[in-house]
Amino acid sequence: MTKGSVTIVVLAMGLCVCSCGRGAGTGQDAATRPATGPERKTGERVVRISGMIQALKSVSVRVPQISAQNSRLTLAALIANGTAVKAGETLAEFDQTTVLDEEREVKAKLAEAGFALEERQAKARSDAAKRGALLTEAEADLAKAQIQLRKAEILSEIDRRKNETLAESARARVASLKKSNALRDGEDAAATGVLEKKRERLAVQLERIQANLEKLVIKAPQDGMVALENTWRNGSMGPPQEGDMLSPGQPVLRLFDPGEMVVESTVSEADVAALPKDAAARVYLDAYPGAAFEAKLEAASPVATAGLDSPIRTFSARFRLFGRDSRLLPDLSASLEVVR
Repeated sequence: MTKGSVTIVVLAMGLCVCSCGRGAGTGQDAATRPATGPERKTGERVVRISGMIQALKSVSVRVPQISAQNSRLTLAALIANGTAVKAGETLAEFDQTTVLDEEREVKAKLAEAGFALEERQAKARSDAAKRGALLTEAEADLAKAQIQLRKAEILSEIDRRKNETLAESARARVASLKKSNALRDGEDAAATGVLEKKRERLAVQLERIQANLEKLVIKAPQDGMVALENTWRNGSMGPPQEGDMLSPGQPVLRLFDPGEMVVESTVSEADVAALPKDAAARVYLDAYPGAAFEAKLEAASPVATAGLDSPIRTFSARFRLFGRDSRLLPDLSASLEVVR
């Protein structure tokens, strides 16, 4: 083989190797390929910003405050972190043993108060009927005595005075019965009213306890994804677990809309001027080094803030992330690159 032939064979083998290398590179998945940042031209300025991933719409779920009870509550059940839920699904449950005991006790007292009220009302009706019968009898006697008074002209003086005495006695008895009946009716009404108020108070107490039972089962107020909050437990920070004793008002989880995520960041005073109004940025997550996401500047604060005794001023800025990804979770640290 001549030298010219050897040179042609070597060049052909080199071309084949180069073409194979380019084909393998274009077949790599863009989602798993390490991010290299946006393409930049010579002389372009890159603004690097740090921030935190946050949900634009989120609801904080906290330990319920049980009325008339300030003790800590035991977490009985908790949904897993990162679970997608629909409105109305159960997020967390707390131990209901104490409240259920109170409910049974109040229900028994309420039933007893109801029986006592019915018994007192029946007695009041019976006594009122007896008093009414006595009053009717006295009024009948008075009517008879008044009839006898009409015969005064044909009766003797003794009989006339006797009839007047009987009529006066009957009139006094009727007046006395009316007065005593009114007082007895008031007494019965007062006693019945006390029992009614007692029953109403127990009914209100039962409603409050049942409301507490509903509070101990936390439902999702909207569709979204679950992100557990970190709490201080066993000498370290971590998400709450079943069996933990939690204080009223303590955050348990956040329910957020994963379709609308933003990056809350701070921009130094020197870099604010380099951010256009519609600045586009590429977002990198510290937890996922190989992932990159596109974002756009949504809002920037016109007022600068500075730390105590610090000459460095910063502005807060919000970047809206495009698309939806399960790796975009609240409170993840992120870095942004904005090419001007």
